[in-house]
Amino acid sequence: MEKQTEILIGELKKLLNGGGAHVGFKDAVKELPFSALGEKPHGLPYSIWQLASHIKIAQWDMLEFSKDGSHQSPKWPDDYWPKETAPSNEQEWTDTLAAIDQDLESFINLLDSSDIYSAIPHGNGQTVLREAFQIADHNAYHIAEIVVIRRLLGIWKS
Repeated sequence: MEKQTEILIGELKKLLNGGGAHVGFKDAVKELPFSALGEKPHGLPYSIWQLASHIKIAQWDMLEFSKDGSHQSPKWPDDYWPKETAPSNEQEWTDTLAAIDQDLESFINLLDSSDIYSAIPHGNGQTVLREAFQIADHNAYHIAEIVVIRRLLGIWKS
């Protein structure tokens, strides 16, 4: 692998895990009380549960699209957002966190095992590099919303 590509992949991995300029997903949900997951303070449109679920669904979709030509994306926007404002139980929350982590790890493995510059054969010009930036950008946006909700609820660390 070319040295510049190695450097780029290293930086992408950092970015996907939270980068250096903002909070990563794991820190955003760390020590989050289960009772707060369904709160929508100050008329905000989404709860932390809905945001985390949306991150899970969208990240999974981008991962699967990147590696599977027969993958069918969920219907936008209905199937990318849960209707429920809170998980039905703590196991559902734990499973969602695990899925986000596992799918991110799988995507990072894909960065290491593929030509990040080549067009994805079943796409319309997308590359693994583009999908990496899209996952990082999308997740960062919604992670920031989680932090704002935690701040509004008075349950953020700073």
